[in-house]
Amino acid sequence: MTILTFPPGSALRVHPDDSVAVALRPLAAGEIAGVLLREGIGQGHKFALHAHAAGDVVTKYGLPIGMATRAIAPGDHVHSHNLATALAGELEYAEGSHSAFSAAPVGQQPEWQGYLRTDGLAATRNEVWILPTVGCVGLTAEQVAREATQRHAGRIDGVHAYAHPHGCSQLGDDLAGTRAALAGLASNPNAAGVLLLGLGCESNQLDRLLEDVPVAARGKVRTLSSQSAGDELAEAARLVDELVEQAATARRQALPLSALRVGLKCGGSDGLSGLTANPLLGRLTDRLCAAGGTAILTEIPEIFGAEQALLARSRDAETFAAGAALVNRFKRYYLDQGLPVSENPSPGNLAGGITTLEEKSLGAVQKAGTATLNHVADYGTQAPAGGLTLLESPGNDAVSSTALAAAGATMVLFTTGRGTPLGFPVPTIKVASNRALAMAKPHWIDFDASRALDEGAEAADAAFIDCLLAHSGGQPTAAERAGQRAIAIWKRGVTL
Repeated sequence: MTILTFPPGSALRVHPDDSVAVALRPLAAGEIAGVLLREGIGQGHKFALHAHAAGDVVTKYGLPIGMATRAIAPGDHVHSHNLATALAGELEYAEGSHSAFSAAPVGQQPEWQGYLRTDGLAATRNEVWILPTVGCVGLTAEQVAREATQRHAGRIDGVHAYAHPHGCSQLGDDLAGTRAALAGLASNPNAAGVLLLGLGCESNQLDRLLEDVPVAARGKVRTLSSQSAGDELAEAARLVDELVEQAATARRQALPLSALRVGLKCGGSDGLSGLTANPLLGRLTDRLCAAGGTAILTEIPEIFGAEQALLARSRDAETFAAGAALVNRFKRYYLDQGLPVSENPSPGNLAGGITTLEEKSLGAVQKAGTATLNHVADYGTQAPAGGLTLLESPGNDAVSSTALAAAGATMVLFTTGRGTPLGFPVPTIKVASNRALAMAKPHWIDFDASRALDEGAEAADAAFIDCLLAHSGGQPTAAERAGQRAIAIWKRGVTL
């Protein structure tokens, strides 16, 4: 290992064994940042710290992020022109090669103001949700929600409809996935009441959907078939009014950090995401899980290349095997379509400095900190309370965030280096990886994680806890203020 010195604020070598460093600001050719830079390096982009021959492994985070495709000199820009993925297909993971990590609780648990439901789960919002069984009544659901919002303004935290295009012309596992996702959303604690609004002739029949809703949640659910009702708008309004009357009796109360159930998500990552925003969430995950709270990690294609380090933290051989099977099942999903497993990063990721899927994945899994992997959950199923769960879902922002809400997350913590306005069924805290994004898009961003570079991790963590507790306690997120709420269901099968 070569010891190199970087001028303050110029660049960062993430791990002592790394063969590249990351520019923390735009660097000019001729600057010295550990090495003499042979060309300009954009913020978030990498440069070589020593010579690489074609075929040599390039390391970041102390692990391989790909192979050099040609000779790279010290100070050269390292990106898609000279670095390529080494990922291929499915892997055989060594059964039993697991060792659970544990983090000691950090001080006294902070409190937040939430709603405690009768089943013992805690909610960050007290809302009524209208979930259409099929796309045909999606606009009807939205109309019902708009009118109910006007009638009941200020009585509860909101009445919201979540339209989608699915629920008919689907078969087998594809239809079952739609049903499972909607049933999971119906059971989310943030929904104090739920109207399942059907058409009547769709594949996703109301009675079958209701069977998938957990028994403990069925008491807050009402159903309506539009084809069977005389005036479906009037009947839907009556049912929503009934649900609002019940929900309006709930009051916020002081709850411990351990009552939170957070979903971990990143979207539009850049080269700083794995240095600032994702580690910030990782430290929060460790603290939350140590306190007995629940964290849910998803985006399975975006852990390819980092899965072995994550699986090594499984609590036991059974969890390890379930996680390995999930990763390989997702790889097979790609391969069966004739697609490479490494068809990632996105154009925005590349522009922000991320080159290979290994690099993206190694940065992304940092959201899970060092917590023990306690559970593995299939798409549309509930994450058990307590500890870290790995949830089946693709990386698409709307699909994976919807899956997190369906798994029981009452907050989504969403890191981003490029930015997005989109919000989801549960409050979504947008965490910027870089200051430029936070300053340019205050109407998108709730927290600037780049302050960890200037103020230190401890100060940034304390500020983020304050941010999390405030939004959990009712302060609207940027997406909520903008009215940005949407769902997307993972469709995998044919359409009739």
